[in-house]
Amino acid sequence: MSAVAPAGAGYGFAQSGCGGLRLALNGEEVLLRRSGGMWLEAARALVVADLHLEKGSSYAERGQMLPPYDTGETLDRLEAETRALRPAVLVLLGDTFHDRRSEARLAATYAERLRTLAAGLRLIWVVGNHDADGPQAAPGEVAQTLTLGSLTLRHEPTGGRRPGEVSGHLHPCAKVAASRGVVRRRCFVTDGERAVLPAFGAYAGGLNVRDRAFGGLFAQPPLAGALGTERVHAVGWRSLRPD
Repeated sequence: MSAVAPAGAGYGFAQSGCGGLRLALNGEEVLLRRSGGMWLEAARALVVADLHLEKGSSYAERGQMLPPYDTGETLDRLEAETRALRPAVLVLLGDTFHDRRSEARLAATYAERLRTLAAGLRLIWVVGNHDADGPQAAPGEVAQTLTLGSLTLRHEPTGGRRPGEVSGHLHPCAKVAASRGVVRRRCFVTDGERAVLPAFGAYAGGLNVRDRAFGGLFAQPPLAGALGTERVHAVGWRSLRPD
C-alpha cells in the first residue's frame, strides 16, 4: 500500500484500484473496502463489524417473519473478502451474533463454514452488547479490546477524543442529495484519528451519521466513506443530510 496523507485536515485519501479508500488512520495505513470491511495491510488484518448473524431467526421467534437467508448472505460476503485478501487475522468487531441464543440456532452448515473460515487464520471475536458472552462452540479467541499498531479496536465507541479507536455498534449511514434524488448508504465515518465501521450484516440497519449519537466523537467534522456498488465514495460533512 502506498503512503497516503492523514485523513484529518483536508481529508487526505486515495482511491484504490479495488474501489476502496486508502487513508492514514492515527498513523496506520488502512483501506476502507466497499464490502464494509477495513483492511490493515501491515498486520494483514481484516476487520468487520456487526454481522448480527441469525437476526432473521431472532425476529421469527418473536413472530416477525423475515426470509431466513441473512446468515448465509453475510457469510458469503465474508468468505469473498477472505478469498480476496487472504488475511492472517480476522477481527469480528462485536455483535457478530444477533443475540445470546443465535449460536444455538445456527444451522450446521453455517457452523461448519465458520470453522472452515477460522482454519487458515487467527480469528478474534471482540464482544459486543448483543453477544457479550462470546462464542460458545465456534472457534477463535475472545477479547474485549484489541490493539493493532496504533489502533485500539472495540465494539462500542467511547466518548470524547480517542485517537486510534476503531469501533462499530452505531451502524453509520450517509444520506446524500444526488442529482437523481436522495441516496442513503452504509458508510465508514472518520476524522483521521478514529473511525466507526459500517454494519457488515445483511439485515443490520443503519443510523444517520448526523444523529446526535455521533456527537462529540470526532475532533473535526468527519468524512463519510459511503459504500457504493463499484467503490467507496468520499463524502464531506457539509454534503451529508439528516434523516
